[in-house]
Amino acid sequence: MMIRQLFDLETSTYTYLVADPVAGVAALIDPVREQVDRDLQLLRELGLTLTHVLETHVHADHVTAAGTLREKTGATTYASGAGAPCVDVHLRHGDTVQVGAITITARATPGHTDDSMSFSVPGAVFTGDALLIRGCGRTDFQNGNAAQLYESITQVLFALPDDTLVYPGHDYRGRLVSTIGEERRFNPRLAGKSREEFVAIMDQLGLPPPKYIDIAVPANRGCGVTPTA
Repeated sequence: MMIRQLFDLETSTYTYLVADPVAGVAALIDPVREQVDRDLQLLRELGLTLTHVLETHVHADHVTAAGTLREKTGATTYASGAGAPCVDVHLRHGDTVQVGAITITARATPGHTDDSMSFSVPGAVFTGDALLIRGCGRTDFQNGNAAQLYESITQVLFALPDDTLVYPGHDYRGRLVSTIGEERRFNPRLAGKSREEFVAIMDQLGLPPPKYIDIAVPANRGCGVTPTA
């Protein structure tokens, strides 16, 4: 299994390439529209065919490349059934996606948004905006719910083995990867916190709206392919 972590500087978004190099097939998780050429070039250089595009949720901070990549490569798009209606396959908790010999398991982790989903492979989990490195996604828009996010993290993600690598959807301080064990012990919003304490923390964040929310959310419900895109 090959994992490559790619970064969009404008939105601090991580895109992940997960590939079976023996079979020559790959998936992209959370691709960014402005990075389509970069991602396609990497696939060509590595001799890989893009067969799957997975979205962790309907993003509010960038426009997805899912629709564009589907048009250019014929890849199948996947996301939670509670999210964008444009994707080819709506996933439920526990569903699996096969990329060559790699089994990707969908894990419903709502709370940041109602459609948030994480994707795990042996030894690693791609958490989108649900669990970040020493943080977590905000819960004040898109049907977010702090109590629900607490349950998603503590009951679904923290149930994974401690040495599971955590690959987040964003990081704003240059950090690349963590582990489930690290986040359980050191995440300041979660370590030793009750659900009530976590909800109180989230209620007091007072963050401004995401810069591109009015553009990104409607565009992403259309897989990033809109008349004005």
